[in-house]
Amino acid sequence: MTRQAAPTSHFYTSLRMRLHYLDWGNSAAPTLILVHGGFDHARSWDWTARELSKDYHVIALDLRGHGDSAWSAEGSYMMANYVYDLAQLVEQLGREPVILVGHSLGGSIALRYAGLFPEKVAKMVAIEGLGLSPTRIAEYAGKPAPEQWLRWIEKRRARARQTRRHYPTIEAAVARMRERNDHLSVEQAMHLTIHGVNRNEDGSYRWKFDPYVYDPAPQAWNDEDLPQFWSRIACPTLLCLGLDSWASNPVKDGRAAHFQNARLVEFADAGHWLHHDQFDRFITELRGFL
Repeated sequence: MTRQAAPTSHFYTSLRMRLHYLDWGNSAAPTLILVHGGFDHARSWDWTARELSKDYHVIALDLRGHGDSAWSAEGSYMMANYVYDLAQLVEQLGREPVILVGHSLGGSIALRYAGLFPEKVAKMVAIEGLGLSPTRIAEYAGKPAPEQWLRWIEKRRARARQTRRHYPTIEAAVARMRERNDHLSVEQAMHLTIHGVNRNEDGSYRWKFDPYVYDPAPQAWNDEDLPQFWSRIACPTLLCLGLDSWASNPVKDGRAAHFQNARLVEFADAGHWLHHDQFDRFITELRGFL
C-alpha cells in the first residue's frame, strides 16, 4: 500500500470532550500512536509520521487543551484525564497491541498507559518523558501541601488576569518558537508555528493551546508514583535523552532501573525536542528499535 502524503483529520469523544487526531493511513499495518508534549500539537510529529507511515498505521493525537482538541471548561488538566483520553483512543481504534511514542508530557502519559495496560502495548518509546528527577521530586515533596495549594491558587488568579499574548505576524510567532528551541531550523519553526496558531479577528496570531495547561493543580499528578507504573511495563522500552536538555539522565539517577526491559539512547547536540534537533539519528534509532 502506498503511503499518503498528508494525514486525514478525525475526532473522537472522551469524558464529554471532542478530541482530535490525525490518521496517516496504511491501516493494514501495525498501529503506532504519537503523543506530543505540553504546549505542542499533533503536527509537530509530521516529519516522524511521514517516515514511519511507510510501514506503520500512524496516529498522532492532539491532547485535550492542545492543537485542534477542545479545551477543558474548568481549565483543569488532570493526568488521569490525559491517560483516559489515550485509553479511549486505543479502545476506539481497536488495533492493540499498539506501539507508543511519546515526548515529554506525552511520554509520561504513554508510560502510565503502558503500565496500566501492559498487554496492549507492543513497544514503548519515551523521549524525555520520565517527569521530574528524583532530586526535583524531593525538593517539591518537601514543601507543605497547604503552601503548594496556596501557590497554585495565586498562579491561577494571576493567569486569569493576564491578556493572552498575540503576535502581529506569523514571523513574530516563528521567532518566539525559535527562542524556545534554538536548535530548530527556520523551516522547522515555520511548520510548527503554522500548525500551532490560530488567527484572531484583528489579524494577529495566538497559540492554540489553553493557557490553563500551565500550572496544573497540586493533585493533578504525582511523579513519585511513576516507578509503580514503569515496573508494570512488559514490553521493550526505549528511553531517549538530549545531552543539551535540562532533563536528568535516568540511568545515572536510578529511574531506568525500575523498568523490566529498557535501554537509554543519548543524542548529542540535541535539547528537549531531540526528535526535531537530531531527526535523522532519531529515526535511525527508532527504526532500529522497532
